[in-house]
Amino acid sequence: MRKSLQPPVSVAVSLFLFLWIWKNGLRDKYGLKRAKFPFKTYLCFLPLIVMISVNLWGGIRFQYGILEAVLFIVSMLGGIEELIFRGFLFKAMSKDNLKWAIIVSSITFGLGHIVNLLGGAEHISTLLQIVYSIAGGFLFTVIFHKSGSLLPCIIAHGLLNALSVFASGYTLTIQIITAGVLTMISVGYVCWILWKSEHIHKGVSRGAI
Repeated sequence: MRKSLQPPVSVAVSLFLFLWIWKNGLRDKYGLKRAKFPFKTYLCFLPLIVMISVNLWGGIRFQYGILEAVLFIVSMLGGIEELIFRGFLFKAMSKDNLKWAIIVSSITFGLGHIVNLLGGAEHISTLLQIVYSIAGGFLFTVIFHKSGSLLPCIIAHGLLNALSVFASGYTLTIQIITAGVLTMISVGYVCWILWKSEHIHKGVSRGAI
C-alpha cells in the first residue's frame, strides 16, 4: 500500500514545488530556464546519455503493470530531488561558501539513498549506490552552477530513474562495475567542465583586453 502511494505523492509534490517557483517568479534563481551557454560548449549530453542508460546495461525486464509503470515513470520525471538538493540546498548555501555548498549538496544527495534499506535493498548494493550517487550529485551540481540551468539535471536524473522500471537483475560484479563506471564518468566529466569553463573564461578575458 505504501509503495503504491509513493508515485502519486511524488507527482503531487513535484507539481506543488514547480507551481510555487513559477508563481513567485523564482524560475531564474532555481534554474528553470535555458542554460546561459550552448550545451554543445561542454558536450553536456554525451556523458549524460551514458549515465541515463545504466539501468538497461543488465538487460530489459517488465516487472510492473502498465498503470503502475506509468505512475512510477511520471513520478521519477518530476525532479523533486534536483529541486531539493541542487535548487534549494545548493542555492541557499552557495551565498556564503560555494565550495561547501557543492560538497554538502553532493554528499547529502548520495547519503539520502540510504533510505532504500527501508525498502529491503541489500547493504552492498545500497553502499555502491551511495558512492556513485555522490559522484553523480557532484556532476549535477557543477552543471547547474556553471550553466545556470537545472533542466539538464532534471531531465537526465529523471530519465535515469524512470528507466529503472525496465531494469533487469544485476549480479554483484555488474553492480560494482556499473558503480565504478558511473563514478569515473561523473568525476571525469566534472574535470572536463571545470577545465573547459576556465579555458572559455581566459579566452573571453583576452578578447576583452
